[in-house]
Amino acid sequence: MNIKVHNNEKIFLIWVNEEDHTRVISMEKGGNIRVFERFCSGLKKVEHLIQESGWEFMWNERLGYILTCPSNLGTGLRAGVHVRLPKLSKDNLRLQKRGTGGVDTAATGDTFDISNNDRLGKSEVELVQMLVDGVNHLIECEKKLERGQDIKVPAPITQFRK
Repeated sequence: MNIKVHNNEKIFLIWVNEEDHTRVISMEKGGNIRVFERFCSGLKKVEHLIQESGWEFMWNERLGYILTCPSNLGTGLRAGVHVRLPKLSKDNLRLQKRGTGGVDTAATGDTFDISNNDRLGKSEVELVQMLVDGVNHLIECEKKLERGQDIKVPAPITQFRK
């Protein structure tokens, strides 16, 4: 049985038995990355309620949180934004283009769901910061293309630095 619960504004949602055992979502329109604060606060409340019932999230010292979707091992955190990049979307930058309708939707037009690719080896704060930095870079590239300037594609970031 799938259960979906949300607040009145539909900006904080909890899905049970969807792709993962439990999926907690914090979202809103606009450019306010403070949805992460709402996510953390809400997740603490959810975890407290689960613990009051005598349960806990499955967690492993080496792998992090254990979920039914192996792509979400580790923090399990996928931070994402929808961003419109009409000029940049015409260039092939080897970006994974995900549609704005969710995990199984193809990108159409010039608006994309951009998110962190990593889940393992970084903290939740580091993953959100990587998203912020990456989206800021994409917006900077978009502005350069609008002015008719060339952009330089950065070298790939290594997942684990020594």
